[in-house]
Amino acid sequence: MEKPALIIIDMVKDYFVDDKGYPITPLAREIIPPINRTIAQFREKGFPVIFSTDAFQEDDFIFTSHMHPHAIAGTEGAEVVDDLDMQEGDLWLPKSRFSAFFATGLEKILRKQQITLVAVAGIATHFCVLTTALDALCHNFKAVILEDCSTALSRELHQQTLAIYRKNPLYPLFRITTSGNLQKEMST
Repeated sequence: MEKPALIIIDMVKDYFVDDKGYPITPLAREIIPPINRTIAQFREKGFPVIFSTDAFQEDDFIFTSHMHPHAIAGTEGAEVVDDLDMQEGDLWLPKSRFSAFFATGLEKILRKQQITLVAVAGIATHFCVLTTALDALCHNFKAVILEDCSTALSRELHQQTLAIYRKNPLYPLFRITTSGNLQKEMST
């Protein structure tokens, strides 16, 4: 039987402020209920819940692109959105880049807990969620993207990204599934 960890990516307050005009905001709000249900299922089974969130520096290299400063480390905007059920026993790993594995110590944390599968949720499917799932594979963990617990800048982009990886040569090491299907697997 697999021993999974749930990693929730970039669900930070800055992305949930309506007047900032992020196109992902309304779609990100929609995935909060399924993420919270999945969090509850993981807790019920005693599996780890990890929040990994953007935490950039104001003068970060990535802001020399078209991306404007957001989720600045140490600010309220870089904190986990209040609507998610983050509790004291959960782990919060701020990250300075796209993958939850980059310079966070995540691999060591997962190995210490004997995790074999990483279930990834959050935003954005085509970027940080995907990067984290692929890095999980690179660190020899099985990886699952939870399609109902993640989203992208549009529904179309979310579905297109998932379609690319739905049938891949690394199945079942890397796959796309729903939180409900994963819960059924965890129950057997």
